[in-house]
Order: sequence, then structure tokens, then C-alpha cells
Amino acid sequence: MSESDLTFTAQDDDAGIMDREDRLKPAFVEKVLDAVEAGDDATARALVEPLHPADIADLIELARADERDGLVAALAGIVEADVLAEMNEHVRETLIDEMGPQQLADFAGQLDTDNAVALLEDLEDDEQRAVLRAMEPDDRAAIEEALSYPQESAGRLMQRDLIAVPEHWTVGQVIDYLRAGDELATDFWEVFVVSPSHRPIGSCKLSALLRSPRKVRVADIMLDDQTLIPVGMDQEEVALRFQKYALISAAVIDPSGRLVGMITVDDIVHIIQEEAGEDVLLLSGAGDGDINEPVHLTIRTRLTWLVINLGTAILAAAVVGGFEAEISKLTVLAVLMGIISGMGGNAGTQTLAVVVRALATNQLTSSNTVRMIRRELVIALANGLALALITGGGTILIYHNVPLGLVMGAAMIINNLVAGLSGILIPIALEKARIDPAVSSAVFVTMMTDVMGFFSFLGLAQLAGLVG
Repeated sequence: MSESDLTFTAQDDDAGIMDREDRLKPAFVEKVLDAVEAGDDATARALVEPLHPADIADLIELARADERDGLVAALAGIVEADVLAEMNEHVRETLIDEMGPQQLADFAGQLDTDNAVALLEDLEDDEQRAVLRAMEPDDRAAIEEALSYPQESAGRLMQRDLIAVPEHWTVGQVIDYLRAGDELATDFWEVFVVSPSHRPIGSCKLSALLRSPRKVRVADIMLDDQTLIPVGMDQEEVALRFQKYALISAAVIDPSGRLVGMITVDDIVHIIQEEAGEDVLLLSGAGDGDINEPVHLTIRTRLTWLVINLGTAILAAAVVGGFEAEISKLTVLAVLMGIISGMGGNAGTQTLAVVVRALATNQLTSSNTVRMIRRELVIALANGLALALITGGGTILIYHNVPLGLVMGAAMIINNLVAGLSGILIPIALEKARIDPAVSSAVFVTMMTDVMGFFSFLGLAQLAGLVG
């Protein structure tokens, strides 16, 4: 490849870099990697420099594992703290392992507290202490405080840099304070109003401050009604509050009610995306589902749930084994019983997905649980009747055996009802036991529909005298 093929020019625009979904084009990624491989770091830097930090992070993630170190070395000075903050955690961990404590401390000092914590929280204790020792005292104190809170809590998520003013100030005083304070926060959407004990008593939107005369008191234009986030609240619950009340930012308070930080909507967008994807993946037993996760971790996670599923499959097989004599006399039972269990499993999965989502978004609570159970039973019965007509009628037409068709239809109704009940009762029971219903519900629901599907179909066939 000639040097002219690798050279980036000002005439190149985003059309040659990004596709319609704002993803880096394969040709562009290959062009950068070819420049790095050829030792032409200047060209690689020229190609990458115009990109947003999030796109640079994507570029590094798209490179093969054995190409990343060389790519990052070639982009020295471009791969800064903001790029690491946008990067996939598994890829970031491999890069951090190659950095010294001082470099990590410098990067962490450039980030908001929440992003700095994400950078350091997974380090070994001795490595973490070494990085913290290399940081500026103020930055170190803020990060150490954040690390003292539980993972995935508001304390880990919040930013310490915020604007808080007393209620007796005027609008003019606030504006002068904002203009004169070199060390103040630079990204904020509202000013928090606090009492002398630093407890939040209201907030002022920037639009209200800018549109009010200088002599107006802050207390006269502030909003008394505000959503306060306890520092120990789980990040999923924080995201639900932002969604429910359409928040842009919110104050975080400690157990004594003092203002200790704020959370902004840009952090919540990431949380909503993570939590939504996490529940879907947990339902399937696929773990994090991250394509950058180390292979051995993925194998361990998936194999654990596959072994558990194997146990439930053995239980279902034991039920079938109990009817071995009946199946040998009428082999068509072996053909049809898989339809019963399979349709029950699908119905149970549908109910389970709805219930897990309702629990996660606080739509399903103790006040409407009974109504939800009745609703799912009605749906299960209606679907069961419809499927019974289809499968029972089809069985009669194909095998010319009316009793077999009636058994098929009855078993379909029973297993759909079992699927509906287990799909809602199992995740609710796990939630009451403080076990994440997204993690283990699917295994138990599948077990119930398989076991009851086989048992109802084969049991009814025996009672109907089909194998007598």
C-alpha cells in the first residue's frame, strides 16, 4: 500500500468514515490499522484525530486483541481519559493493565468522579492504593469517598462537582459567583439551593436565573419540589426515577439529608441501556453477553446455567420414563408430547419476559399482583383454548383418532395455564426472596412447563385408555 493511500486529507468527510448508523466503516478501520502496521503513526493519528472520543473508543474495540496495544501506542496523546471513559470495560481493563500508577492517576484526575471511579474500581487493592497515592489530595478524597459506597449505587454514580448557593442570595450574586469561580463545575443544568446545614431545599433552572432580574432573591424563583436521591440507592432505581419524573439532573443526599453530589441524565442513559440489556441476557443465562468478555469467563457463566438446565431436563426425562410402557404401545405419543412441552415453554417465556420487565420498571407491585395474576390466567386460558383447537383438530385429522385429539387439546390447555402461572408466580417469589428474577426464573419456568407438559399429556393418555 502506498503512502498516498494512507494519507488523511481535509477533503475526507464523515461519509468516508461513518455509515448511516454512525458506526465506523470497515474500510476506515482497516486504513488506520494498516497505517499502524506500516509504522506510519503520523498517518494513523491524522486519520483518528478528528473523531469523537466515543468513536475512538469504538475503533480500539474493533481492533483485534493483539492489535490494540500497537494502536494505542501509535495514538499516544489522542487516547486520553475521555476515550477510556467511553470504552468497553473489558477492553479498558486490558489497556489499564499496561499503564503505570502515575499515568492512571493523571487520567483519573481529568475525569468526573463517577468516570474516575469506573476507571479504578476493578483494580486490585494494592494497584488501586498506588494510583490513589499518586493523585492530587482533593481528587483522591473524592474518589475514596465514592469507592466507600456499594457498587451500582448512587454514591458511585454521582458527581461531586455541583453548584450550591444559599437561599438569601440574589440572582445577581449567583451570576457573579458563577463567573468568578474558576474551580466551579462547568457542566450543570440547575443550581441547588441549600440551607445553612447544606441540606437541599430547592433548585433553580439556569433558564430561570438568566431570565430573572439581578435583584430577585433565589428563594423567590426556586422550585421547592425536587427529587432527592439517597446516596445508597441502587442505580436501577435511580434510572427509574429519572424516567418517571423526566429529570435532567438530581441532587444526591447522604443519610443525614446533606447534599453530597448530583447525578445527570447522561450517566442515566448508560444505566438504562445496561440494565435493559442485562435482564434480557440474564434470562437466557448468557451472562454479560459482552463480545469483549474474556472467553474463559463466558464459558464459565454459560456452562453453569447449561448444567442447571441439564438437571431440569433430566427431571423431565424421568417423568417421560415413568410412562415408558405406554409410549411403547402407542409410539405417536412420543411424537406429540414434544409439541405440548415446547408450546408451554414458549408461553411461559412470553409471560416471564413481561413480568420481569414489569418488576424491573416498578409496574408490578404488591398492590396489583392479584390483578396481574388474573390477567395472565385469562390470557393463558384463551391461548390454550385456541392452540387446543388447532393441535387437537390437527391430531384428529392426521391420525383419525378422536380420543387422542381430545387428550392433545386438554393437555395443551393445562400446560398453557401452568406456563402462565409459573411465568408470573416464580419471578414474584424470587423477587420477594431478594433474588434477581432475571437470573434464575427461566430455568424454573422451563422445568415446570416440561414436567407438567409431559405429565399432563401422558397421564391423560393413560386415563383415556389410549394404551389400554
